[in-house]
Amino acid sequence: MLDIHIEKKLASFQFSFHQSIECQGITAILGVSGSGKSTLINLINGLIKPDTGTIKLNNTTLVDTNNHQFVDAQYRGIATVFQDPLLFPHYKVIKNLNYGLRQPMAERFDEIVNVLNIGHLLNRYPAMLSGGEKQRVAIGRALLTNPQLLLMDEPLSALDMPRKKELINYIHHLVSEINIPIIYVTHNINEVKKLANRVAIIEQGKLYDYGDTETILQSQYLKEWL
Repeated sequence: MLDIHIEKKLASFQFSFHQSIECQGITAILGVSGSGKSTLINLINGLIKPDTGTIKLNNTTLVDTNNHQFVDAQYRGIATVFQDPLLFPHYKVIKNLNYGLRQPMAERFDEIVNVLNIGHLLNRYPAMLSGGEKQRVAIGRALLTNPQLLLMDEPLSALDMPRKKELINYIHHLVSEINIPIIYVTHNINEVKKLANRVAIIEQGKLYDYGDTETILQSQYLKEWL
């Protein structure tokens, strides 16, 4: 379980999020551009500090402002895949994958490479990869850090439609075969329909609604998007 109860003053609004999210399957964070989706991701992974509140992951306290507790990003057991894959251009794929490799995942290296279908890319440099291939490598690198939770911040937004469809299939495989919980940020309802088990809608820095995907997609709020 990911328990989030935080407040953060931003330039455009007061960000406020109070919700417990089940760490199983894929939870989509849905909202228009500028609604606060990426702010939430960066509060969870430790790149931003909240003004007040608590964050707990599987009963481990990551943030507790009242008790001056703040676990730095590298110690949270959380990995993030951003819109930009952020691969090291001077490293081949295999070295990018091994960067940050945690020992418990060493024996699953081949499994992750196979699930993401990147074995044939191991000796290439990032400049030789397509956009979809780069994102698959970025996901593999994140998984090999042995995270308890994987955050994805609009990972498909820079890809063309064929690559989007391809990567959606790989993300499905991750959940079923690697069994890693994912929080997936998007503004695309079609991605939510294809991927998410649960949805949290954010509007102007506030949690507007949260629930299972089928129920949320029937909400009046989202009908205005369609």
